Amino acid sequence: MMHVARLLRKSALRPAANLATRRFNVVSAQRFASSEARVPASGRRAFGGLSSTPAVWSAKRFNSSSRAMTAEAAAVEAAVAPAVSVADNPLLADVSFPKFDQVKPEHVVPGVKHLLAQLHAEIDKLESAVEPTWSGLVEPLERISDRHQRVWGIVSHLKGVKDSPELRAAVEEVQPENVKLSLRLSQSKPLYQAFKALREGPAWSGLTAGQRRIVDNELRDFVLGGVALEGEAKERFNAIQQELTQLATKFSNNVLDATKAYKKLLTQPEEVAGLPATSLGLAAQTAAREGHAGATAESGPWLITLDFPSYFPVMTHAKNRELREEVYRAYITRASSGDADNGPLIEKILTLRGEKARLLGFSSFADLSMASKMADLSRAEALLEELRAASYGAALADRDEVQAYAASQGFQGELEWWDITFWAERLRESKYNISDEELRPYFALPTVLQGLWQLANRLFGVEVVPADGEAPVWHKDVRFFKVLKAGAAKAYFYFDPYSRPAEKRGGAWMAEVVGQSSLLAPPGQAVRLPVAHMVCNQMEPVGDKPSLMTFREVETLFHEFGHALQHMLTEVPEGMASGIRNIEWDAVELPSQFMENWAYDRATLYSFAKHYETGEPLPEELFSRLKAAKNYRSGTMMLRQLHFSCVDLELHSRFVPGQGKTVFDVDQEVASRTLVRQPLPEDRFLCTFSHIFAGGYAAGYYSYKWAEVLSADAFNAFEEAGLDDESAVRDTGARFRDTVLALGGSVPPAEVFKRFRGREPSTKPLLQHNGLLAAATA
Repeated sequence: MMHVARLLRKSALRPAANLATRRFNVVSAQRFASSEARVPASGRRAFGGLSSTPAVWSAKRFNSSSRAMTAEAAAVEAAVAPAVSVADNPLLADVSFPKFDQVKPEHVVPGVKHLLAQLHAEIDKLESAVEPTWSGLVEPLERISDRHQRVWGIVSHLKGVKDSPELRAAVEEVQPENVKLSLRLSQSKPLYQAFKALREGPAWSGLTAGQRRIVDNELRDFVLGGVALEGEAKERFNAIQQELTQLATKFSNNVLDATKAYKKLLTQPEEVAGLPATSLGLAAQTAAREGHAGATAESGPWLITLDFPSYFPVMTHAKNRELREEVYRAYITRASSGDADNGPLIEKILTLRGEKARLLGFSSFADLSMASKMADLSRAEALLEELRAASYGAALADRDEVQAYAASQGFQGELEWWDITFWAERLRESKYNISDEELRPYFALPTVLQGLWQLANRLFGVEVVPADGEAPVWHKDVRFFKVLKAGAAKAYFYFDPYSRPAEKRGGAWMAEVVGQSSLLAPPGQAVRLPVAHMVCNQMEPVGDKPSLMTFREVETLFHEFGHALQHMLTEVPEGMASGIRNIEWDAVELPSQFMENWAYDRATLYSFAKHYETGEPLPEELFSRLKAAKNYRSGTMMLRQLHFSCVDLELHSRFVPGQGKTVFDVDQEVASRTLVRQPLPEDRFLCTFSHIFAGGYAAGYYSYKWAEVLSADAFNAFEEAGLDDESAVRDTGARFRDTVLALGGSVPPAEVFKRFRGREPSTKPLLQHNGLLAAATA
């Protein structure tokens, strides 16, 4: 996932700003949802990325609150708030590299309250003397928003990677006041009028095209933020925003708690038959961490959890069918009962979103959401239907082929959901003589990283070098890197690779720490350099072995790095449009999904596919099998993503809560046309669909497919130039860098794509890459 903070008016709405990987890390018909998606975390609705809990850095969008705090009230609060000395509070340090090693939950409440009081006072000052010019309006607003984003971004990030009861309590205490500030900016009539005056006045002609786009989008976002509301309507809008923020936080907490709650201890070898050595090692290591001293991969005991690196191997390899059924049922019913039940929260969230949309004059929340996207509802649904029609027949063939194969191996009866992944993997092994476990030894994380950095140099002319120790980190496993362009520092990023189910939410995402800005440049420098997070959740090293990755995890890493590249290689000097800021949500996945294609490029793959013990390269015939298996069950994979997208749009456009039908009924109805196997009646995947209920993808999950059309077409430009022609690859890469990565939100994404590709996008490359073109044209 990926997400990037826009202006603080949007960031207060979401607990974190990130771009989460949006696609689900699965290679089967299994229905997974929730935070395990390869989605977004910095702010742009997470990426990935947008993470599943993105905080948005844009001027004013979708926030909530009540009356604005006056300067007098702010002064009073500043005087009484800090229980911890402000001077000693590491959360408030004015640095590009936050003091992650020092920030603790007890710093959050006094630090955030002090910051908010200061910002309210600065807004008072700005509103009283605002000038409708770039320097008199936009620049002071960027300074205010940036200070907020840096502090709240630290809190949001730590909530995602280092959660604790103390941090949760602190966030819940300050979040309402945080949202109030966001709403105040969203609904500031003096600032709105100043933007209008700038748009209509003499200063407009002196602005660059990028600056004009910022102003236009700010005016739009003021309207979407409720600036035109008055009286009871405004009060109700703000109350809705506050409640939605609280519900999103509760939803996310419930998913994490429900995932952590399940633990299955196995003691007999026959119970874990079929699980590969890597999974057994992880399960034993987890058991030892939970107090079972002496646990080993060979003799156990083994502890199975619902954390994805533990869960997915069970569904893929465990011969114990009863275990697969138990774990599957536990997974699809997470957060759907007891104190962690997200079902009632979903109904409430949808009700409030619908009411909010109507207050702003929209017929549905989907229409409100798409007011700031490339697509509208009809165009999004038309694309989804085009892709559904092209993939449905292939998915039916996938289903029947796995059923027939299982029967040929002695399985009796119809496959159940907990059987599909297991038998699909057996069929893949049979057809292509390949498995994830056979590939893992060739994908050790250290060498994969080296290959990824080489690719960045080959395509975009930048170097990635280790910079560990140059910035504080929040966990000992976190790495820190520097990006060089022409030998000079261009950007920095953190990399947090491993799953930590006790404190870190699932999924993968890219997050913004700070964005590029000429206004906020340090003395003697032209710009402040961008800094990013990259977060994954792959298997940790076991014993003396490095983290050995599945190929899907390799793709995920490439995906998140694509988000990070767009953040880091921006050439836009205006902070409000640099990197992934100010980019329409349904275009922000283009660079991330584009980068995934390079994992199959021969030159790229062989730069890192080396056995972790012997250093031997991946055997040629194994690479051939990997390529042959690329589109295995691609129809099924396509339908799963389309199902998530269609359910999302249906819930936010036509569904009316409280009219007798439940959200789970809607899921079943949509599945009848988007899946070739009906979900179990008790399936509650919606209760963990954090992308749309706790993140930035509400009425926007279709963005994964919308942007995938763009990314496939973009990669097709390299194919047309010739992947074996090194000069052509470098030239095309430079053009991609100088358009898609460099222009950020300063140019509309449709125009950015045309500057790179020379034409409008086509769905043909996506269908071709997925082996579905023949079905689409039949």
